[in-house]
Amino acid sequence: MMAELPSNVFLAEEFLEYFDGFSIGSNDLTQLTLGLDRDSGLVAQYFDERNPAVMKGLETLIKTAKAKGKYVGICGQGPSDHPDLAKQ
Repeated sequence: MMAELPSNVFLAEEFLEYFDGFSIGSNDLTQLTLGLDRDSGLVAQYFDERNPAVMKGLETLIKTAKAKGKYVGICGQGPSDHPDLAKQ
């Protein structure tokens, strides 16, 4: 299941009852967690996958999937721009 919405983070355990794991979409998860448009010239400079709120969401999804023995991967621009993101 693509995990790209804050609701996916909040209800991670419930979603994993129906899916075999998560593919975390870092772009949309960041954009929707921070409530900003990464393509807007007005706020794009604040778009950062390393923001503490986004990192907490990533941590929650990864720990929940691992605890249930489910698959978890990450895609999007985040791991390309910040390789350490995928290692955390």
